[in-house]
Amino acid sequence: MDVIQALQQRRAAKAFDPNHQMAPETRRVLLENAALAPSAYNIQHWRVVDVRDPALRQAIRDVAWGQSQVTDASLLLVLCADLNAWQENPQRYWATAPQAVQDFLLPKLDEYYRGKPQVARDEAMRSLGLLGMAIMLLAQDLGYDSCPMDGFDFDAVARLIQLPQDHAIGYMIAVGKSVGTVWERNREPLSHWVIENHF
Repeated sequence: MDVIQALQQRRAAKAFDPNHQMAPETRRVLLENAALAPSAYNIQHWRVVDVRDPALRQAIRDVAWGQSQVTDASLLLVLCADLNAWQENPQRYWATAPQAVQDFLLPKLDEYYRGKPQVARDEAMRSLGLLGMAIMLLAQDLGYDSCPMDGFDFDAVARLIQLPQDHAIGYMIAVGKSVGTVWERNREPLSHWVIENHF
């Protein structure tokens, strides 16, 4: 499937086949390739909780407005960000880059993030957005449907997954085989949202 086709066919599925099991190899291919998504400074801030325990899924559903995607999807991923990843052995992010590049980037990384928690959070969330889109397009390519989700109690889910204090939840993605019907897509025309040069 090409990218245009995947984008045209991707929809936010609201009902999944609860009996479908995703093959371990498919799960591996999906996640390993999603990790090729762009990431600021190659930090790869993402920490993805793959929720497999049925009891935990039910507990998350209870704080997610009872949405069936949480328990019925073949794969439920909670996309989290390590907000301090920028300072955790950062030289590893460019281990394969030329030494001159490493010598330039490492000080810049510290300069960009140190003492700027909002910058660190914003950058991490952008990386999660890129990762999530990669997951959904790959899922489509692999014959699966997906649903990005932020309709849940973030604090409650953080407690349930034992989220570390220096991490933040971006959103969840449910992946599986859709069994519901989808309504006609409604998108604003380009003239409404593409602004040439300035507002």
